[in-house]
Amino acid sequence: MQLGFVSAILPDLQLNDVLGVAAEIGYDCVEVMCWPVGAADRKYAGVTHIDVTDFTKSAADDVRALCERHGVAISGLGYYPNILSADSEESEVAVTHLKRVIDAAVLLGLKNVNTFIGADHTKHVEQNFARFQEVWPDLIRYVEDAGVYLGIENCPMLFSTDEWPSGKNLAYSPALWRRMFDAIPSPHFGLNFDPSHCIWQMIDYIRPLYEFSDRLFHTHAKDMKIEHERLSRQGILSLGWSTPKVPGLGDVDWRRFVSTLTDIGYTGAVCVEVEDKSFEHDLPARKSSLQISHNVLSPLVV
Repeated sequence: MQLGFVSAILPDLQLNDVLGVAAEIGYDCVEVMCWPVGAADRKYAGVTHIDVTDFTKSAADDVRALCERHGVAISGLGYYPNILSADSEESEVAVTHLKRVIDAAVLLGLKNVNTFIGADHTKHVEQNFARFQEVWPDLIRYVEDAGVYLGIENCPMLFSTDEWPSGKNLAYSPALWRRMFDAIPSPHFGLNFDPSHCIWQMIDYIRPLYEFSDRLFHTHAKDMKIEHERLSRQGILSLGWSTPKVPGLGDVDWRRFVSTLTDIGYTGAVCVEVEDKSFEHDLPARKSSLQISHNVLSPLVV
């Protein structure tokens, strides 16, 4: 396995400096964010460390040279829009750009691209699943033709009342993954698994690793702390009783998680994803979050 981090936590740095931070701390790899250049529509989005618009072989050679200089690999390219948005223009832009990200991965010699399925949060699951069956087969064919593996993150994208009750990413539970993989049985269609999203949904985050071991293309390491007193007051049909933390400061048992990855023969990347508000206020704090995460995970991820 390789230990890395998601580059979104360093939005103010260029790729060269992101790789420099990774090398300084001792990370093996980075999942590089490839959003379209422009303003972000939500937190942790809109980060562009590789601009895949009009991406060329020469640009790919330059990126590879940076990686070689720092001794840090790219675990995959990341772009997490809402492909099933109710806004048809937003959906079309997302599909077009995701294909550019896939093309860039090919030029870079990478096998992994990570994204969201998306969802219309005003529609129920069956309506969103029907739209998934209309939109996603073409995208998976595109991935197959490119020889790339597409990992879907399991975040429900349900963090505010604006996204209530369905969230903005359909692929949030093992039951839905089974349906999706039955509907599109391509070996190039799988998971970018993050245990933290299971914690706050009260889902066992170990069992799916065994069941979907052949679909596990990439993993995120983000921790989650359940605020039990707030949960007791508000109940599960509410928001705000779970807090993202850096690995080691939440409720994920990282020894058990990594032990399971070794059980199933996983040899890919484990990339720290920092969304911990305690470390967001400045660049030194964000670097500190990456150092803490490395200290926790590096004895386990070998």
